[in-house]
This record gives sequence, structure tokens and C-alpha cells, in this order.
Amino acid sequence: MRLIDTHAHLDFDDYNQDRKEVFKRAQKIGVEKIVNIGADLEGSYRAVELAEKHDFVYASVGIHPHEADTVNEKSLAEIKALAASPKVKAVGECGLDFYYDNSPREIQKEAFKKQLQLALELELPVVVHSREAAAETLEILDQTADFAENLIFHCYAYGPSEIEEIIKRDYYVAFGGLITFNSAQPIRDALEKMPLDRILLETDAPYLTPAPHRGKRNEPAYLEHIVKKAAAIKGVSAEKMAEITTENAERIYNF
Repeated sequence: MRLIDTHAHLDFDDYNQDRKEVFKRAQKIGVEKIVNIGADLEGSYRAVELAEKHDFVYASVGIHPHEADTVNEKSLAEIKALAASPKVKAVGECGLDFYYDNSPREIQKEAFKKQLQLALELELPVVVHSREAAAETLEILDQTADFAENLIFHCYAYGPSEIEEIIKRDYYVAFGGLITFNSAQPIRDALEKMPLDRILLETDAPYLTPAPHRGKRNEPAYLEHIVKKAAAIKGVSAEKMAEITTENAERIYNF
């Protein structure tokens, strides 16, 4: 199978001892490309550095809603400069997280809007983090611009009613290890509704490790469990799911 991990954080310290082995294990099961996502300014620098060292690694640059209070003229200028690298394929992850509320909600909203505008300016797709804030996320997106076919809802964690609104807007949706969790039936129901040509797969490594490896550090090699589960939910073969989601990733990330 040919696979693309559309969202991972392999710049994190979790991989400092065995990053080369992590890459080898991923490639062994068919992962051809990995998009390493910047979660803050420092992480965006690391993401670009990692991508420029490895042919099969690419980067997204942005500031997570947890760090929304760091989004200002200076940090946005640095993100824009980082995006000049040919290895940068998107802006993000950015968005709203009303579950943890690590930053005040109004500050999160403003930071999100500013990064959406940057994505439009740079003509790059945007990787959106949204947790416990579906309506607010969609409201901001609707007010900002038409992001149809140029936006990824990363790590989908809502249910089937929210997915209907996303489908109307023609966004891409990335599903990860959550679909293998016993408690995540609403997410599986949402995936069942999702058009095949808008589905992406991700690990969000080191987080959200899929069954049967729950409790361990996540890594791109575990994408094989996610593609098999997604295929079963959609009623297609794992090979077909891998083919479709790889084509989708190549399309939105302009590989």
C-alpha cells in the first residue's frame, strides 16, 4: 500500500532517541510521505528543518489555539517567512479548542482569523484544529473566505451531524487513531457519511495511538491500523482506501 501520514509531530522530543528508526518503520509499511505539523512558532521552525533534511517529509507552519496569545505581527511574519520553503505545504495547525481553553476564546478566534488570512495570502491550504467548537469554527470559516477544497479538518472528533455541515462546504477531513477507540462510535458514524474523495488519514503522532497499540507512543507506522479500520467502516478494501486517501493527500497538499 502507498500511504501518506497527513499530520504528525515528529519534531517532538518523544522521537529524539529513535527518529531514524521511526522513519524506517513507516517506510516499511508503505508510508511514502509524512507532513510534519508546526504547533507553535518554535515547532514550525523545527518542522521546516526536519522536512528540509528528509526528502519524504514535508511541513506545515502555524500556531495551535493553545498558543493563541503568541500570535502577533512578529510571529505571523516569521510564519510567513518559513512558508517560503518549498517543503512547506500548508498553514496550521490553527483553530479553536474550547475543551482545554488554554487561551481565552476571543484570543483564539482572532489568532485563527489571522492565520486563515495568511493562508489565503500565501495560497496554501489550511490545517484546522477544532475541539468542542464546531459551530464557532464553521462560523469563522464562513465569514473569512471560501475554503472549499483547500481546508483540512484535522483529527476529526465530532459526530455525524457536524460532518454534514462540513460535507456541505466540501472540506477535507482527516481521521486518525480515534476511529479505533471503542468509545468513538460517533466518529465512525461520521466517517461512514464522508465522501471518499474528501477523506484523509493521519496519526497525529505522538498522540492518539490506535488500537492495538494504545498506551504506547504513536508513530506513522501505525497508520496501517487506521487505514484498515477506515476501510472496514467504508466497506472497501484496505488497498482501495490507501489508494484513495493517498490521492486525496497528494491533491490538497500539492505533492
